[in-house]
Amino acid sequence: MTALAVALSLSVAAAQTADTTPAMDDLFAELAQPEGEGWAAAESDILREWSRSGSASADLLLKRGYDALDAGDTAGAIGHFTALTDHAPDFPAGWFGRAEAFYLSGQFGPAAADLERVLQLEPRHWPALTQLGTMLEEVGSDGAALTAYLESMSINPHQAEAEDGVARLLQASRGVGI
Repeated sequence: MTALAVALSLSVAAAQTADTTPAMDDLFAELAQPEGEGWAAAESDILREWSRSGSASADLLLKRGYDALDAGDTAGAIGHFTALTDHAPDFPAGWFGRAEAFYLSGQFGPAAADLERVLQLEPRHWPALTQLGTMLEEVGSDGAALTAYLESMSINPHQAEAEDGVARLLQASRGVGI
């Protein structure tokens, strides 16, 4: 669980490799608004931008990795995502995809290490923070899980999974059964 603790300790301060262009900053500002209609388009635009590698072969590996996950082939997905991280080590989507595959195969240590890399490359990657919260909650690190969920929601407050995690953990901390 050391990798989980390391991943959680990451700062949300901008990393060198994070896309901090004014356009992305504007999208994140819109996404962070708790109300209004623009957040959904901003979320979609950010996710779309994150999925663009700039390389046809990397895009193919990303697609094959997610196709394998959709088919329930976590080993195949890990293989495709590993090839992608080898080919494009600065592409957060490859690391996040592999983290998802490792998580689904029950390999929390490697999943946490990959989430750590995602957050090094893009500290505002709220899906990685939410995934980290889920993993921490599953291993009983409720305080750390709550921190991860809340950090994720500070970036994107429109996530049902993170909201549900926060509600579960707050309810459990009050001694109320779920």
